[in-house]
Amino acid sequence: MEEKLHLLLCEDDENLGMLLREYLQAKGYAADLYPDGEAGYKAFMKNKYDLCVFDVMMPKKDGFTLAQEVRAANAEVPIIFLTAKTLKEDILEGFKIGADDYITKPFSMEELTFRIEAILRRVRGKKNKESSVYKIGRFTFDTQKQILSTPEKQTKLTTKESELLGLLCAHANEILQRDFALKTIWIDDNYFNARSMDVYITKLRKHLKEDPSIEIINIHGKGYKLITPDPEA
Repeated sequence: MEEKLHLLLCEDDENLGMLLREYLQAKGYAADLYPDGEAGYKAFMKNKYDLCVFDVMMPKKDGFTLAQEVRAANAEVPIIFLTAKTLKEDILEGFKIGADDYITKPFSMEELTFRIEAILRRVRGKKNKESSVYKIGRFTFDTQKQILSTPEKQTKLTTKESELLGLLCAHANEILQRDFALKTIWIDDNYFNARSMDVYITKLRKHLKEDPSIEIINIHGKGYKLITPDPEA
């Protein structure tokens, strides 16, 4: 029998939290529910979770702080934020921390499960692929291990960073269409996801700045292009 995927839910609204847990359990997931970020973090450090769903506004420790601590402990676990806030600044803050998705309240249970399933399919698909290693300038990028390395150091990338750099490498010295990248990695090419991708492009530029022969340039109205000498896959 296939083992159930294990979800961590942190939601301080007791009624909503119990409803979420019961719905996800009915959908075949194992789901642990905690009412604040502090309890959620303790649970995360004790157990292995396949995906996290964090409310932003929680007592003791808010969702953003919790996500930062979770990311420090595990760069790969997917995180979805739930929030009543719709301010662009709050949503961008979530993506900067490394959120995989962001759902504003009120939302339907069907929408949440759709997004959870989409993220988990992407993660499982990535794990099932054969290892692909790209040589870009002085860097070697292992897409499966999510490691970008030079002879001097190794950098562990987040899942989103790795997925985006993988697409750029696959289209090295060609235009990576913006809409294609958004729908491939973020599922939806809406405004907030587009801003999130801009944040990750900035992060990748910082990772690659040690080699001046490599550049990620904006192609106005189209997308991005990874400029690299003699790319090899």
